[in-house]
Amino acid sequence: MTESSVPPRPAAFSYPGHGINARTGIAICHGFTGSPLSVLPWAEHLAAQGYAVSVPLLPGHGTDWQQLARTGWRDWYRSYEAAFLDLRSRTDSCFTAGLSMGGAVALLTASRHQVSGVSVVNPALSFYDRRIRVIGVLKYFQRTTLPIEEEQPTAAATYDGDYSRTPLAAVHELKKLFGAAARGLGRIDAPVQVFKSRTDAVVPPTSLALLQRRLGAHITEVVDLAGSGHVATLDVDAPLVFAGSSAFFHAYARHTNALETP
Repeated sequence: MTESSVPPRPAAFSYPGHGINARTGIAICHGFTGSPLSVLPWAEHLAAQGYAVSVPLLPGHGTDWQQLARTGWRDWYRSYEAAFLDLRSRTDSCFTAGLSMGGAVALLTASRHQVSGVSVVNPALSFYDRRIRVIGVLKYFQRTTLPIEEEQPTAAATYDGDYSRTPLAAVHELKKLFGAAARGLGRIDAPVQVFKSRTDAVVPPTSLALLQRRLGAHITEVVDLAGSGHVATLDVDAPLVFAGSSAFFHAYARHTNALETP
């Protein structure tokens, strides 16, 4: 195997920013069993435009399902929260953003801290599988399950570690995270941008419906992704996500900064 053919390993990504956008920070959170690789093109696009960007690698991710089973939702949240607070300390405006479970983490952070805005891609707050109702008991009888897979995925593949199995203990933690994020939606006082794939085998439509019901006018737009599956940041509609989110960050950072100018 040549050096160029070795797939990149999951790792945190950060960029300090440059030019007029350097004082605007964007903290991006990857999804459940994923890694920064799933949002890396998004982060690199924003970094190329000069934004200060941080994408932490959450505990239990980028490794294997056994390590994931030994972590909890507070571990994941605190890792992202620390990255966000560090970035906010170095910028004038700071946004939260995320993919899938990362969207829930970004929204939860926005409910607990002052943010300039939130941009989420296929944000997850609910499940398709009805067994989630008894996951707290089921995890003691069944240690793992098969991961959810899209029938004909069109997103670019990444190697995020060995997640050939999904630990039910971690799914229970995911349920707790969704609950905390949902309860916090009413405390969000910032503009929220949502990108939603028409075909998503992972996140049910009830997640978006919950956001629209709880956030109301705080949702500035819901962008329809007609050609992408769940991991839209690596799919055919990725350029739409990149351009749309960049415009959102620019507009609301400029608005926030204008309000703070003496």
